[in-house]
Amino acid sequence: MPLVSLAAWQALVDRGHAQPGQKVLVHAGAGGPGSTVIQLAKHLGATVATTASAKNAELVRSLGADVVLDYRKEDFAEVVSGYDVVLDSLGGENLEKSLTVLKPGGQAIGVTGPPDPGFAKQLGAPKFVGVVMGLLSRKVRTQARKLGVSYSFLFMQANGTQLRELAALYDAGHLRPVIDTTFPFDQTLEALAYVEQGRADGKVVVTLD
Repeated sequence: MPLVSLAAWQALVDRGHAQPGQKVLVHAGAGGPGSTVIQLAKHLGATVATTASAKNAELVRSLGADVVLDYRKEDFAEVVSGYDVVLDSLGGENLEKSLTVLKPGGQAIGVTGPPDPGFAKQLGAPKFVGVVMGLLSRKVRTQARKLGVSYSFLFMQANGTQLRELAALYDAGHLRPVIDTTFPFDQTLEALAYVEQGRADGKVVVTLD
Protein backbone atom coordinates (compact mmCIF):
# COMPACT_ATOMS: atom_id res chain seq x y z
CA MET A 1 0.00 0.00 0.00
CA PRO A 2 2.84 2.52 0.46
CA LEU A 3 3.08 3.45 -3.23
CA VAL A 4 -0.60 4.13 -3.89
CA SER A 5 -1.07 5.78 -0.50
CA LEU A 6 1.82 8.18 -1.02
CA ALA A 7 0.61 8.99 -4.53
CA ALA A 8 -2.86 9.72 -3.17
CA TRP A 9 -1.51 11.92 -0.37
CA GLN A 10 0.82 13.87 -2.63
CA ALA A 11 -1.92 14.39 -5.21
CA LEU A 12 -4.65 15.46 -2.80
CA VAL A 13 -2.77 17.11 0.06
CA ASP A 14 0.50 18.42 -1.39
CA ARG A 15 -0.70 19.23 -4.89
CA GLY A 16 -4.49 19.55 -4.72
CA HIS A 17 -4.78 21.06 -1.22
CA ALA A 18 -8.06 19.16 -0.82
CA GLN A 19 -10.27 20.37 2.01
CA PRO A 20 -13.87 20.13 3.23
CA GLY A 21 -16.39 21.38 0.70
CA GLN A 22 -14.25 20.79 -2.37
CA LYS A 23 -15.19 18.45 -5.21
CA VAL A 24 -12.79 15.77 -6.41
CA LEU A 25 -13.17 13.53 -9.48
CA VAL A 26 -11.20 10.28 -9.45
CA HIS A 27 -10.97 8.18 -12.59
CA ALA A 28 -10.88 4.36 -12.38
CA GLY A 29 -12.05 4.37 -8.78
CA ALA A 30 -12.07 0.60 -8.36
CA GLY A 31 -8.34 0.26 -9.06
CA GLY A 32 -5.53 0.38 -6.52
CA PRO A 33 -4.72 4.10 -6.82
CA GLY A 34 -8.31 5.18 -7.39
CA SER A 35 -9.73 3.28 -4.44
CA THR A 36 -7.18 4.89 -2.14
CA VAL A 37 -7.76 8.39 -3.50
CA ILE A 38 -11.52 8.05 -2.98
CA GLN A 39 -11.05 7.13 0.67
CA LEU A 40 -8.49 9.83 1.39
CA ALA A 41 -10.49 12.54 -0.41
CA LYS A 42 -13.58 11.57 1.59
CA HIS A 43 -11.57 11.61 4.83
CA LEU A 44 -10.41 15.13 3.95
CA GLY A 45 -14.03 16.22 3.63
CA ALA A 46 -14.35 16.45 -0.14
CA THR A 47 -17.33 15.43 -2.26
CA VAL A 48 -16.05 12.59 -4.43
CA ALA A 49 -17.10 11.47 -7.90
CA THR A 50 -15.54 8.53 -9.70
CA THR A 51 -15.74 6.58 -12.93
CA ALA A 52 -16.16 2.81 -12.65
CA SER A 53 -17.96 -0.09 -14.27
CA ALA A 54 -21.48 -0.95 -13.14
CA LYS A 55 -20.27 -4.10 -11.39
CA ASN A 56 -17.97 -2.01 -9.19
CA ALA A 57 -20.51 0.69 -8.35
CA GLU A 58 -21.26 -0.65 -4.88
CA LEU A 59 -17.57 -1.12 -4.14
CA VAL A 60 -16.66 2.49 -4.86
CA ARG A 61 -19.72 3.73 -2.97
CA SER A 62 -18.59 1.71 0.04
CA LEU A 63 -15.23 3.48 -0.18
CA GLY A 64 -16.93 6.88 0.00
CA ALA A 65 -17.79 7.90 -3.57
CA ASP A 66 -20.78 10.25 -3.64
CA VAL A 67 -21.23 10.16 -7.41
CA VAL A 68 -20.55 7.04 -9.48
CA LEU A 69 -20.35 7.32 -13.27
CA ASP A 70 -20.56 4.19 -15.41
CA TYR A 71 -17.78 4.85 -17.90
CA ARG A 72 -19.30 2.37 -20.35
CA LYS A 73 -22.64 4.19 -20.56
CA GLU A 74 -21.97 7.78 -19.48
CA ASP A 75 -19.69 10.53 -20.69
CA PHE A 76 -18.46 12.03 -17.44
CA ALA A 77 -17.74 15.37 -19.14
CA GLU A 78 -21.47 15.73 -19.88
CA VAL A 79 -22.59 14.81 -16.37
CA VAL A 80 -20.31 16.57 -13.87
CA SER A 81 -18.86 20.07 -13.71
CA GLY A 82 -17.39 22.60 -11.31
CA TYR A 83 -14.78 20.31 -9.79
CA ASP A 84 -11.74 21.53 -7.89
CA VAL A 85 -9.44 18.58 -8.57
CA VAL A 86 -9.39 15.73 -11.10
CA LEU A 87 -6.98 12.85 -10.67
CA ASP A 88 -6.44 11.21 -14.05
CA SER A 89 -4.82 7.81 -14.47
CA LEU A 90 -5.79 7.20 -18.10
CA GLY A 91 -4.26 10.10 -20.05
CA GLY A 92 -4.97 11.01 -23.66
CA GLU A 93 -8.52 12.02 -24.53
CA ASN A 94 -9.69 11.24 -21.00
CA LEU A 95 -7.26 13.79 -19.59
CA GLU A 96 -8.28 16.44 -22.13
CA LYS A 97 -11.96 15.93 -21.29
CA SER A 98 -11.13 16.10 -17.59
CA LEU A 99 -9.99 19.69 -18.02
CA THR A 100 -13.51 20.68 -19.05
CA VAL A 101 -15.15 19.57 -15.78
CA LEU A 102 -12.92 21.77 -13.62
CA LYS A 103 -14.02 25.09 -12.16
CA PRO A 104 -11.83 28.14 -12.90
CA GLY A 105 -8.58 27.68 -11.00
CA GLY A 106 -9.12 23.92 -10.76
CA GLN A 107 -6.36 21.35 -11.17
CA ALA A 108 -6.01 18.26 -13.31
CA ILE A 109 -3.32 15.98 -11.91
CA GLY A 110 -2.06 13.20 -14.17
CA VAL A 111 -0.23 10.11 -12.97
CA THR A 112 0.37 8.57 -16.40
CA GLY A 113 1.58 11.69 -18.18
CA PRO A 114 2.43 13.53 -20.21
CA PRO A 115 5.33 14.80 -18.06
CA ASP A 116 5.63 18.56 -17.63
CA PRO A 117 8.55 20.95 -16.93
CA GLY A 118 7.78 20.75 -13.21
CA PHE A 119 8.62 17.05 -13.30
CA ALA A 120 12.02 17.78 -14.85
CA LYS A 121 12.66 20.30 -12.08
CA GLN A 122 11.62 17.74 -9.47
CA LEU A 123 14.17 15.32 -10.91
CA GLY A 124 16.88 17.98 -10.99
CA ALA A 125 17.28 17.22 -14.69
CA PRO A 126 19.25 19.42 -17.13
CA LYS A 127 17.42 22.35 -18.68
CA PHE A 128 17.01 20.66 -22.06
CA VAL A 129 15.06 17.83 -20.39
CA GLY A 130 12.63 20.40 -19.06
CA VAL A 131 12.27 21.79 -22.57
CA VAL A 132 11.52 18.33 -23.96
CA MET A 133 8.94 17.61 -21.25
CA GLY A 134 7.43 21.01 -21.90
CA LEU A 135 6.95 20.05 -25.52
CA LEU A 136 5.43 16.70 -24.58
CA SER A 137 2.81 18.36 -22.39
CA ARG A 138 2.37 21.59 -24.35
CA LYS A 139 -0.96 20.59 -25.89
CA VAL A 140 -2.69 19.74 -22.63
CA ARG A 141 -1.15 22.68 -20.76
CA THR A 142 -2.30 25.05 -23.50
CA GLN A 143 -5.80 23.63 -23.35
CA ALA A 144 -5.77 24.01 -19.58
CA ARG A 145 -4.73 27.67 -19.76
CA LYS A 146 -7.52 28.45 -22.23
CA LEU A 147 -10.01 27.00 -19.76
CA GLY A 148 -8.53 28.85 -16.80
CA VAL A 149 -7.35 25.66 -15.09
CA SER A 150 -4.01 23.92 -14.68
CA TYR A 151 -2.39 20.57 -15.44
CA SER A 152 0.53 18.95 -13.67
CA PHE A 153 2.17 15.55 -13.78
CA LEU A 154 2.59 13.69 -10.50
CA PHE A 155 5.53 11.38 -9.85
CA MET A 156 5.35 9.93 -6.36
CA GLN A 157 8.29 10.63 -4.02
CA ALA A 158 9.32 8.60 -0.98
CA ASN A 159 8.43 10.36 2.26
CA GLY A 160 8.71 8.75 5.68
CA THR A 161 6.72 11.42 7.50
CA GLN A 162 3.78 11.03 5.14
CA LEU A 163 3.96 7.24 5.45
CA ARG A 164 3.63 7.51 9.23
CA GLU A 165 0.58 9.75 8.86
CA LEU A 166 -0.94 7.32 6.36
CA ALA A 167 -0.20 4.33 8.61
CA ALA A 168 -2.14 6.05 11.39
CA LEU A 169 -5.11 6.48 9.03
CA TYR A 170 -5.03 2.77 8.18
CA ASP A 171 -4.74 1.81 11.84
CA ALA A 172 -7.72 4.03 12.67
CA GLY A 173 -9.81 2.50 9.88
CA HIS A 174 -10.09 5.68 7.83
CA LEU A 175 -8.30 3.91 4.97
CA ARG A 176 -8.46 0.25 4.03
CA PRO A 177 -6.80 -1.77 1.29
CA VAL A 178 -9.04 -3.20 -1.42
CA ILE A 179 -8.14 -6.83 -2.11
CA ASP A 180 -9.26 -8.37 -5.39
CA THR A 181 -7.87 -11.90 -5.16
CA THR A 182 -5.46 -13.91 -3.02
CA PHE A 183 -3.09 -16.54 -4.46
CA PRO A 184 -0.90 -19.02 -2.57
CA PHE A 185 2.84 -18.66 -3.10
CA ASP A 186 3.05 -21.68 -5.42
CA GLN A 187 0.64 -19.91 -7.79
CA THR A 188 2.70 -16.73 -8.10
CA LEU A 189 2.94 -17.08 -11.89
CA GLU A 190 -0.84 -17.33 -12.10
CA ALA A 191 -1.12 -14.24 -9.93
CA LEU A 192 1.18 -12.29 -12.24
CA ALA A 193 -0.76 -13.44 -15.28
CA TYR A 194 -4.00 -12.32 -13.62
CA VAL A 195 -2.57 -8.87 -12.96
CA GLU A 196 -1.31 -8.57 -16.53
CA GLN A 197 -4.81 -9.22 -17.85
CA GLY A 198 -5.86 -5.92 -16.26
CA ARG A 199 -8.93 -7.43 -14.61
CA ALA A 200 -7.98 -6.79 -10.99
CA ASP A 201 -10.09 -4.39 -8.94
CA GLY A 202 -7.74 -3.45 -6.14
CA LYS A 203 -4.72 -5.44 -5.04
CA VAL A 204 -3.71 -9.01 -5.83
CA VAL A 205 -2.07 -10.69 -2.83
CA VAL A 206 0.37 -13.61 -2.76
CA THR A 207 0.39 -15.38 0.63
CA LEU A 208 3.46 -17.12 2.05
CA ASP A 209 1.73 -19.64 4.30
